[in-house]
Amino acid sequence: MRLDEFDTTYRFEGKVVSSERISPPETDEVREMVIDIQDGPKFEVGHNFGIIVPAESAFGSKDHFRLYSVADIPASAGNGTQRIVVAVKRVSYIDDYSGERYQGRASNYLCDLRSGDRLTITGPYGTPYKIPEENDANIVLIGMGTGIAPFRAYMKLLYATRPDFAGAVRLFYGARSGLELIYMNEERDDFAQYYDKGTFEAFKALSPRPHWSDPIAWDEAIGDRGMEIWTMLLDHKTYVFVAGMEEIRDHLDDVFAGIVDSREQWLRRKAELQAGGRWIELLY
Repeated sequence: MRLDEFDTTYRFEGKVVSSERISPPETDEVREMVIDIQDGPKFEVGHNFGIIVPAESAFGSKDHFRLYSVADIPASAGNGTQRIVVAVKRVSYIDDYSGERYQGRASNYLCDLRSGDRLTITGPYGTPYKIPEENDANIVLIGMGTGIAPFRAYMKLLYATRPDFAGAVRLFYGARSGLELIYMNEERDDFAQYYDKGTFEAFKALSPRPHWSDPIAWDEAIGDRGMEIWTMLLDHKTYVFVAGMEEIRDHLDDVFAGIVDSREQWLRRKAELQAGGRWIELLY
């Protein structure tokens, strides 16, 4: 679904509570923002929501719309106010024709907001990430970049509501380099608390040459454990959650097709998982 196909008619106001950098100084800036919403819909883990950047009226442009993911368990801030958390990376891009560098409107708008500032929100969109009914279910989480944010929320929800959860949990996290692994770096290592669970394992998928824009090595991170993951995918108690940029979809199809040496077999199994509500994507 393209951004221009989302219904942004219903809009409501959010108020910034705090904005904190959570990435090391030598990497791209990623901020964690806490936002309060007094009169809005209910948010859940696995939802994403839209941010409306006001139009630059001097240039006659339209409002700008971008999607972001819920990065923590939505909570109550009292008086009917809902509190959500979002991770935002400050983005810039180079125009293919002019070669000029431009600042991403939505990400820079959000990263520049500070406590007390107000913003316009739409949504939420997507399918909430549900906790499996089976206490011994397998859970596979695959995220890229700030796509790890909803899994940070999901892990909190999983062990908060099911502290005795006994199923295998496998997290695959893609980034250009180890320094860009938010919530798994020196600034913040939220996932470290789950290693002693015995069933949780996390694997990093990094680019072999981060400064050359080489693709993230999903084939190594997932492919090296291919048969274990494939066995999980054949189990009716396995749930897969994918989050990140849309390009991750094609990369994963290539990796899993390679594991079973058959694209047809893989796409058939993926369709079965999707039909059963056991393959959920949160892509943008």
